[in-house]
Amino acid sequence: MDTPYNSEVLSVWERPEPQPRAAPVPLSRERIATTAIRLADAQGLDGLSVRKIAKELGVGPMRLYDYVINRSELLDLMVDVVYARIAEVGPHSAWRATVLAIAHATRDAALDHEWFSDLLGGRPHLGPHALAVGEATAAALSQAPAVRDIDDLQRALGALNGFIIGAIRREVTERRTARSTGTDEAAFQAGLGPYLTRMLKTGRYPTVARLVIDGAHLSPEETFKHNLTTVLDGITGGPHP
Repeated sequence: MDTPYNSEVLSVWERPEPQPRAAPVPLSRERIATTAIRLADAQGLDGLSVRKIAKELGVGPMRLYDYVINRSELLDLMVDVVYARIAEVGPHSAWRATVLAIAHATRDAALDHEWFSDLLGGRPHLGPHALAVGEATAAALSQAPAVRDIDDLQRALGALNGFIIGAIRREVTERRTARSTGTDEAAFQAGLGPYLTRMLKTGRYPTVARLVIDGAHLSPEETFKHNLTTVLDGITGGPHP
């Protein structure tokens, strides 16, 4: 393929959509991505294939390759649709409010589309909406009082993203485990409670005992909010308006 960049292959974001064809079923990258997301929401990424998407759309699999050249491009399109939703939070008047809004919107999107959490922290997300979210986050965080230069900004972004990705993946993993085992948190605690009580009574695990007995048992949403605030305070030099 000849490109404006010598021999460089254009990304899916730079290649124009194929020209409309006289076919019974019209296609577009948006329609393909929307269908793929619906399938991934129901079956996860392991159950996602070009053949299944084509069947859902009522077309032959080869038609999809006119729009995406491989599975990676398909995932890129799906991810950017999710980022479009995250980008809707828009900038706030204060930098901290913007960062918090983006973080919570990312968690909400991942809980609605659990497969999204599997793709966080992997390949860089470079679609237009992903870049917009990245720009909004970096621009807001660069205004924090303790972020003085580009090195501070890189470290702050790394710490913030590390927390968000880890927290979201853990929460999604716990939800999946509860579904796959048929055991929710209450049932898990009831089943292993007597064993844990006996172990803690040995006195060998005093700090764990304090955490279990005296620690606050927050909801996942409360935990995320509290820990996000703590991390943001730490990486930006303490709480600020």
